Amino acid sequence: MNTTENPSSSASLTVTHVLANLLERLEHSAVPVGAEQYRSVVNRLADALGGAEPGPELGALLDTHPAAAEMYENAHYQHAGLCRSPLDPALAAERQARQAIERAMRQPNQGNTHGQS
Repeated sequence: MNTTENPSSSASLTVTHVLANLLERLEHSAVPVGAEQYRSVVNRLADALGGAEPGPELGALLDTHPAAAEMYENAHYQHAGLCRSPLDPALAAERQARQAIERAMRQPNQGNTHGQS
């Protein structure tokens, strides 16, 4: 009998973990990284993330590897939006923007007083 075995989820995640570690090292390298090397790692990681089963193990990997998490989120944006991005900073920025707009609207129009009688 001729059967093809799929790699186990944990074996597949091990490869994904190694690639995610490598991408983090490249991202934070003090030494310039070649474009082809970077592209190779990103492409392989993208393939690995595309085949990874969603679940707690993948979530933990993405929680500890921000560059891989950003890739995963970008690849799944059309289905889930920014599902892995923390909402608190975005909400705080929106709140600050609204407050700045409200303050600007309450101030008298100071820019139109030049040269008018």
